[in-house]
Formats: sequence, structure tokens, C-alpha cells
Amino acid sequence: MKLDKTKISIIFVLCLFAFSALLYSPEASMTTDAIFDDPAKDRINEEGEDTDSGSNLIIRVKHKDSGPLSANFSRVSELLDIENLSLNEIENQYTLNSNEVTIERLETPYSAWEAAFNSRNKSIRNSSNWGEVLQPINDDGWCGDDANLAENNALQATLLMLPQGSNAGVACPLFAGSSATQPPQSNELLWLVWLESSKTPVDWSELNDWCDKLTDNSDYNFEPAGVNMLFKEAELVAKQDLSKILPITVLVLALTLLLFFRDFNITVITLSSVVLVVLAVIGIFTLFDYQFSVIDGIAIPIIMGVAVDGAFWYKSSTKSREEVREILMLAMATTVAAVSLALISPIKAQRGLALVMIVGIIIDWVLTRFVLEDIYLKSRVVKPQSIDTGKKPAKLSWLWPSLLMILMLVAVTSPPGVEALDINQFLPEDSESLDELSELREIYVIASSTLVFLTIDLDSEDDSQIRDLLRFKSQFEQHPNIISYDTGLVEQNLVLGIGDVSLDANFEMVYENTSPSIVLQDPWLRVDDEITGCIMIAVIDGEDSTSAYQFSQDTKELLDDNNLSGEIGGDLITGISLAKSFEQTRILQILFAGIIVFTISYFMTSSVERSIRIAIGTIAVGIAVDGLASHIGGRGVNTAPAVLLGMGFAADYLSHASDNLRVNKYDNYARWGAAITSGLVFVAVSFSRFPPAKNTGILLSVTIFISVLLATSLAYTHKPDLYNGQQE
Repeated sequence: MKLDKTKISIIFVLCLFAFSALLYSPEASMTTDAIFDDPAKDRINEEGEDTDSGSNLIIRVKHKDSGPLSANFSRVSELLDIENLSLNEIENQYTLNSNEVTIERLETPYSAWEAAFNSRNKSIRNSSNWGEVLQPINDDGWCGDDANLAENNALQATLLMLPQGSNAGVACPLFAGSSATQPPQSNELLWLVWLESSKTPVDWSELNDWCDKLTDNSDYNFEPAGVNMLFKEAELVAKQDLSKILPITVLVLALTLLLFFRDFNITVITLSSVVLVVLAVIGIFTLFDYQFSVIDGIAIPIIMGVAVDGAFWYKSSTKSREEVREILMLAMATTVAAVSLALISPIKAQRGLALVMIVGIIIDWVLTRFVLEDIYLKSRVVKPQSIDTGKKPAKLSWLWPSLLMILMLVAVTSPPGVEALDINQFLPEDSESLDELSELREIYVIASSTLVFLTIDLDSEDDSQIRDLLRFKSQFEQHPNIISYDTGLVEQNLVLGIGDVSLDANFEMVYENTSPSIVLQDPWLRVDDEITGCIMIAVIDGEDSTSAYQFSQDTKELLDDNNLSGEIGGDLITGISLAKSFEQTRILQILFAGIIVFTISYFMTSSVERSIRIAIGTIAVGIAVDGLASHIGGRGVNTAPAVLLGMGFAADYLSHASDNLRVNKYDNYARWGAAITSGLVFVAVSFSRFPPAKNTGILLSVTIFISVLLATSLAYTHKPDLYNGQQE
């Protein structure tokens, strides 16, 4: 091959990008921040002092003999000492040893209790038994009308971090079976920990190492728990999958290319170009400091599958150089057009995945068109001048409308509804961690609940707005979805944020009566030290996504009724809102993708008839894949990229078959060879344990088969006299 300046430049630039990928290997993460945008949390991060209010991790603490913790005074003292030493700057057997991660904050029931006792001039640390701490008796405990701020926090800590049904003791003697002469009692409890890191995002796996260290050096078991740790586990599952799937994908490509081409040199060149494209894509995004999500890794085998398309058409078909160029250009443009719709998705993970795929598909096309074209054409075996197409095309013209009808039936018969976007969509069904989370949710309020964040705009000098805010708070606290504790005499809902004052109070009174809580340290939003709003956190049931969604709608209406503006967020609220939005717009999204494909096709072919064929087939595949997602594993926002990418593949293959040029067995060989090669890659991906990759692999495997079958049927709908079997 004679390398001209264009070819040399393209290879050189791609090698530079590939080298940067090898030199600065990107670190992919898996956090809720990488999956979707949360306007409320984003504003808290930008304007709030308490930026870590919603990013706490959970540690489950038990004694190694599973015996009582808080009823045993010596164990309370031991755990307080472990907590104190853990936060000590001097390294000891309990400190977190990490060059990047530090403990920003640690909240435990015992430290909250100690603060409550200190507010009454008592101390656990300076006592030898509970009798000394609990005397004189506080008859109303920490839930009485005279309870101070420290005691209110201690009550919250008891309710949230001790198992449900535990004897509340002095925390609230009004509960049945509780007494002010006893401490709260349980055999286990939770710690809440906030980590800070020099790198973003925080490496939550550091928590595992710290808990192992605490366990090894004490008589207690410290176990990381909660949803945030499960996202870290999902990240590890995805990375393990990728490390196994990529070598298998390369092997599958090598064997199928060798089988179809029977040419070792072309197989090696094609595989090398595929690897170069993947590394170049990673390098490009690395240079622009793009924060990879593990979900972006799904794009790698997809790019590899797409990359072989040109090799088959240049080497195996009978079409001329210009015809293949037109086919591949149209296929690339329509595929990118369909996938690009995900760039405006409200789901960050979909936008990132789409962007990586689009860049990869375009680089695939550039390398094939401007560098490899001559190599493939020179290796093409001369075909016979006369080609027998077998059956007359007219006899097969019924295939196209019949397949369209079948795809419509798949869509029509699919179950309705969309799954909420939560941790269950990112971990395998057989994951033991999901069972442990289910157990945790049965025991602890804070594990079974979810935090809802409200950021409310506020002018501290506008007394009428302050009254609107206080009126909203009094109404908001009465919402039945908010978790509350009920003593039988008084009911207190778990709403954190601004303090309790009369409805006619001014801002100064509100500010003075607002104090830190165990979750929210500072409820004020500020810009240039000027207060611009406030933060409120409600604790609601995290098991009922439908109810959570209704809660968010009620809250928005309540804000409007009180002339207030702001944002509502939180992992479950945002996840279910995105699912509802996707459910309402998914068909429109498919139709819009079809319109885009039609527009691009018409712009490039100037043929209305041809463009309509491509668009109709693309839409049919889109609604069928959406239906299959519901049939196979449940329709959700994580299957939406597979639907759009499936439409992209459909547009690709339909572009090959939509013109009125001849058709013969060699063109069908190229079409089916490319499809089988890509399909086998996606079959390999379908063996992933990471659900988004697994679902994408299954859906795309089926989509490739549907698309190539539909394209083949379309190729036989043209007029018989157009199929002359001649070769230029």
C-alpha cells in the first residue's frame, strides 16, 4: 500500500491519541453523579457549605459475640474510644491509612448521646456505669418539649441508627416499654461516615479497607453497607466484565473475520485498526479530561462490532468503490443520527455513552474510508461476470411488509411500564449484596428510607417570603409519606433543615433557632456570603417508588401554592422522575429518531422513496427493540441507549439495501458477514454480569439479526428488471 500524506497523517494522529490512552489510563467510576444530574444536589454543591449532606456511607457495627452493645456500658465506652482514635490525626490501629482519602465527618449514636448528656453536665466518658449517667432522671427524655438541640439530635440518631423496634430508653420514655432510667438498647447499630478525597469521585473501596482494619484490631465487626457501597460493587462487577469480555471480543472478531475472509493479512489489519480506533477514542476523551463512567465501557465492544462493516463491503461485495463509499457514508451518517438523540437525554450516563459511541463510529469510518479502502479493494477476489440470484425478487417482495407487521406485533404485545432507575438495575439479580441491603432495609429506618432534598430560593430581607417559607414548612411536615416517630402523645416527622419557630417569625429568629443535625450541618445556600436560599431534607419511605414520585409532585405543587421556587432532588426521586419522563416520551423519542434518519437520508440521497424506506424500517426496529426490552428483562432508562443504537444499526443495514441497484449473493454475503460478526460480538457482551451491559448485549444481538433480515427483505422489494446480476 502506498501511503500518501493523508493516510500517514490519519494514522499518526490516531496513534498519538492511542499513546495518550496507554500513558494516562483513565479510571472509570460508578456513582449516582455519573448516572444522572440532580439539580437540587448540584445547587447544594455550588452554593451550600454542607456539600456532603447526601453522600454518607453506612457502617454496620456488631460485637463479635453478637451480644448487646448499648446495654453493656463497657462496650459503649470502647466504641467511643474507637471512634475518637479513628478521627485522631496521630496514626494508630484505628486510623484510615490512605494517601488520597480522609474521613471528613463521622456520626454515631454514641457520640450523639454523649453530646446530649454533656448538655446536662453529664458524660459517658467520665462515668463507670449507666447509673451515673442517667441520674438525676430526665423523665421526659430527649423527646420532651423541653429537650434541647443536642438532645433532639440524639433522638434522631437513636431512631435512624439503631434497629427499628429497639428499646428507646431515655431517648423517648413515652414509647411503650421505654424508661428514662435506661439507655437505648440494641445488639447492633450504624455509623454514618463522610469521606473526602483529593480525587473525584471518592474511591469508596477505601471504606472496605478501613472497616477490615477496625475489625482486625477490635472485638467488633465493622461492615460497610448501604446503597453507595453497592454502586462501588457494581463498578467492580462492570470492570471485571470488561476485562474478560474484551479479550473474548477480540478472539471472536479474529475467528469470524478469518472464517469469512480466509485471508490472514486482512484479518490482522482489520483487528489492528479496531484496536487502534478503541485506544484513540479513549485517548481523545482522556485528553479532554472526560470523567469516564463504567457504563461508557459498553461502547467499546459496540465500536469494535461496527468497525468491521466497511471491511466486508469493500472486500466481499461486487459494488464499485464509489458505490461502497456511498453506502458506508450513508450508513455512518444515519447510525450517528439515530444515536445522537441520546445526547439530549436527561440521563447523564446515556449522554456519555452516546458521545463515546458517536466518536468511535466516526473514527471507524474515517480510518476505513481514507486508509484501509485500497487494501480491502486490492484483496477483493474477482467475481464471476454473471451472477445467478436464484429466486426472482418479485416472489420475495412479501417479506418486507410481513416483517414490518411482525415487528409491530412485538411492540403492541409488550408489557407497559418502565422500571425505576435504582441500584437494582446495576447489580446482578443473584448478588448477595442486594439480599443484605434488603435485610438492612427491614431493620433500619435510614436504610429503608431515602433522603429528599429541597433547595428553596429565599430573600432573607423579604419578611413575606419568610412567612411563605414557614407556612410551607408547617404544611410540608404533615405529608403522610414523611417518616415520623409517634409516641402516642406527639408525632414528629423527620424533616431536617430550618428550625421550628412561629409562623410570624422574621429571618433572624429562624436563623437563631436553626442548628446542625446528624445529616445536615448547614441548611443555608450562599453566594458571595449572601444567603440565597435554604436546604430542607425529608426522610421518606425508599421502598415505594410510585409513592415517592407522587410525593415529589405534591411537593412541587405545595411550593407553587406558597409562592416559592426551588428544586427537589435525591437519588430515588430523581431516578423515578427520569423513569416517568422516559415512559412518557419513549415512543416520541423513537419517532423523532426516525424523522432524523429520514432527514439525513434525504439530504444524502435526494430520494424521498429511499429515505422513507430507511426511516420506516428504522422506526419499526426501534419500537420492536423497545418491546423486546420489556419482554426480556424489563423496560428501563438503561435500555434506552440499546433502542437508539438498535435503530442506528437498522438504519445502517437498511441504507445498504434501500437503493435500486442490483442485488446478488456477494452483496448479501457482505451484508450478512458484517451482521454475523457484529452479532457475535454482542452475544459475547450478553454474557456480562453487569446488567446494563448484559441487557445491551442481548438486545443488540437480536437487533442485528432483525435489522439484517429486514434489510435483506428490503433488497428484494425493488422491480425485477433492476436485478440484472451484472457486475461493473
